[in-house]
Amino acid sequence: MPARNLEAVIAATREVGDMAMARWRGEGKAVNVWHKSENNPVSDVDLAVDARLKAVLGAMVPEAGWLSEETADNSDRLSRRFMWCVDPIDGTRDFIRGRPGWAVSVALVVDGAPEIGVLYAPALDELWVARRGQGATLNGETLRASRRMIFNGSRVPADSLPKIDRDLIMVTKPNSIALRMALVADDRADLVATLRWGFEWDVAAAALIATEAGATVTDAFGEPLVFNTPRAQAFGVIACAPGIHGAVVNRLHDRAVALTADD
Repeated sequence: MPARNLEAVIAATREVGDMAMARWRGEGKAVNVWHKSENNPVSDVDLAVDARLKAVLGAMVPEAGWLSEETADNSDRLSRRFMWCVDPIDGTRDFIRGRPGWAVSVALVVDGAPEIGVLYAPALDELWVARRGQGATLNGETLRASRRMIFNGSRVPADSLPKIDRDLIMVTKPNSIALRMALVADDRADLVATLRWGFEWDVAAAALIATEAGATVTDAFGEPLVFNTPRAQAFGVIACAPGIHGAVVNRLHDRAVALTADD
């Protein structure tokens, strides 16, 4: 994919982000919301953004497969070298509640790894961009991820902390997991870590942005993330300062043991 097309991806992501922004907080027209499953809301704006991105990005790289939260999956993507990995609105809960912690997430995956990542949070006026091997930027400024070496006192985006994690420091938590990972890329947080199955579309763009900024990004076991897999899922995600990655993996293990004991 020619480097010049990165600007086209950015333009497409900006276009749909601004389209969503025009509906945020009910501006112009009420947002229609329903639930795909329990505690899993979606809106007509999610679907409109998804449709527009599929049309524009699909025309840009016709040979690419497609994986999106709001499109039925097609196993045809597994035979493609290229795949668009999209979350039309990551952080839908914040979007429908009128909170700013949502973003449009677009990644181009090549041979199982993100090649381009664009994350646009219009309510925050933040545009995050990365290309593999060429670094990452926020609003045009080069990013340098957290370099913290000591686990205790690490900053983590959270609303509350379980007892086992009370040696950490809470910072503002956007609903979007991609934006939480981006906070590590911008040295506003030292770690993000989850212990649940997560979808590739949630993290593909942010994983590249954080990695290119110098963070370590893995699954909950400390293994590299792989994209365009049959399940399109990985167990957990870690994005953190390289110097505390081992401690984060150990903490997730301890947390999992504690949850099992509670059961």
